[in-house]
Amino acid sequence: MQTLDYRSAFELAPIGLVISRERVMIDCNAEMLAIFGAVREQIVGQSFEVLYPTAAEYERTGERIVEMLDAQGRYADDRIMKRAGGELFWCHVSGHALDTRTPHAAGIWSFEDLSARRVLKVDFTPREREIAALVIEGHTSKEIGRKLAISPRTVDVYRARLMRKTGAATTPELVNKLLNG
Repeated sequence: MQTLDYRSAFELAPIGLVISRERVMIDCNAEMLAIFGAVREQIVGQSFEVLYPTAAEYERTGERIVEMLDAQGRYADDRIMKRAGGELFWCHVSGHALDTRTPHAAGIWSFEDLSARRVLKVDFTPREREIAALVIEGHTSKEIGRKLAISPRTVDVYRARLMRKTGAATTPELVNKLLNG
């Protein structure tokens, strides 16, 4: 029988876990490696940027995290991430900044692979991926525009593109198609 201590709990957790400093992953557990199809050297010591489809998405998400932290320093969202082999997939990410004044200085992050429930069948642009994630969360065009620093009208243009690409006629149908593939 294995001794249960904090290190064992970290290593055996049923979700991907990462400890970070200045947006660099300084440690991760086995589930994190499995989710991203990576070996330890591809994750530990690397910037979170290697997990994003594009550098721009990495930058924008980092800015959004700083703006959206709650009073306890927590942040969570669903987003499209990239496995080590290049495959894109939906992932739920939750994090806790240890100091809300410097959110990226040190944090604990969890990653849950949503690909079994949410299949990515359509090729979206980086901005479409961001808007799709926020549409799924139920945000209005005005709220999405504020979060992404773009106009609500621009959000509507992207929403229309998403609807066209997925074959959805309404926003609820779009959400259903994004959630269920």
